[in-house]
Amino acid sequence: MSVTSEITAMQNQTAFYKLQENKQKMGNSIEDSNDSSMFLTLMLEQMQHQDPTEPTDNTEWLSQLAQYSSLEQMTNLNNGMSNCMEYMSSIYNDMTTNSEITQTLSLIGKDVTLKDPDDPAGVKKISGTVTEASFEDGTGKIKVGDKYYSIAYILNVKDSSSIPANNK
Repeated sequence: MSVTSEITAMQNQTAFYKLQENKQKMGNSIEDSNDSSMFLTLMLEQMQHQDPTEPTDNTEWLSQLAQYSSLEQMTNLNNGMSNCMEYMSSIYNDMTTNSEITQTLSLIGKDVTLKDPDDPAGVKKISGTVTEASFEDGTGKIKVGDKYYSIAYILNVKDSSSIPANNK
């Protein structure tokens, strides 16, 4: 490593520490220091303190700016994609909720067969006509007889109007 590059590295480190001290005096933490103003401040400090007998090549400066610009664009793209995913997740949750509401409401007046939630063996079945729909705790519930059941317990659904009169 040449003496010039060692001096440049020490100057960069000194500029970085000065920047950290200034940010801490203003109440910002070290974690907040990785932003565009820090990059530009470090670059200006490096330019100001470079060896006048061996100035840094312009292509190095342009290369650093291009890399930083590319990184900043990727960060912005990542943030945009994160916002898009949050929005899509919100739409999906709304659609799921609306679908469950529609499914639950469509059961009113239908004959259903349910697993008895109080039977751990899952052998007992409950049959009856759905008279009401409810949405307690964010889940669809139906009323069969005098009790509410989660739609998760439904085994079978029949349209009560399609059953012949002699089978009723």
